[in-house]
Amino acid sequence: MRAAEERLVEAKLSELRPTQVTVGYDEVAFKRRQWVERADEENCRFIFEHHFPAVQGPSSYYYIVDGHHLGRALLEEGVGAVWLSLIENMSHLDETEFWRVMNSRRLIYSYDALGRRRDFAEMPKALSELTDDPFRGLAARVRRSGEHEKDSTPFAEFQWAESFRNYISLPALRTYPERALECAKKLVREGSSTCGARFGGVLDHSSAERCPSVRNGVRLCDERPTAP
Repeated sequence: MRAAEERLVEAKLSELRPTQVTVGYDEVAFKRRQWVERADEENCRFIFEHHFPAVQGPSSYYYIVDGHHLGRALLEEGVGAVWLSLIENMSHLDETEFWRVMNSRRLIYSYDALGRRRDFAEMPKALSELTDDPFRGLAARVRRSGEHEKDSTPFAEFQWAESFRNYISLPALRTYPERALECAKKLVREGSSTCGARFGGVLDHSSAERCPSVRNGVRLCDERPTAP
């Protein structure tokens, strides 16, 4: 018998609601590859044993609070339903109260791919609506490379993504992904003046060696992108 069986619910992936705005499409692609490479029997067992932590919210929708990359990958692979582990029932709250409580408990991450905080009303209504944050994908690649263990701190890899965004330009990440990965790994290892200034400081382009250097007019470390 399943542990805490009374708290488990089977739900359609297409009906699940996210609690964040973005995912790293690179990480979604990685999880899709894992799915394809496993045997059907293994995937069946995986779906049965893997439980997405979730909260029941207004109108009885289920909001997953972790596993967005996996959920999006499974959705794209045509998986119909998954198991949820319900951590709380907040279906009695209205929409505004629900998001306020979720935010106060650090169960949502309402920032977009430019690091801008979005209104609760702008939160995606389905996993298919999650947009790409390439720096979130970069953060996952850094973890998979063995630079650090998976952190249980809420949204830890989003925090890494924000740090990388301060030092690595988006054009550079897209044009030279492997060099950008090396730069990000160096930032994780040294945690300070690797690409100019510290994470929390103002970038000083006149001092410290750039990481890496300019190539074909694209700097791998650049200012934080400006929101339009």
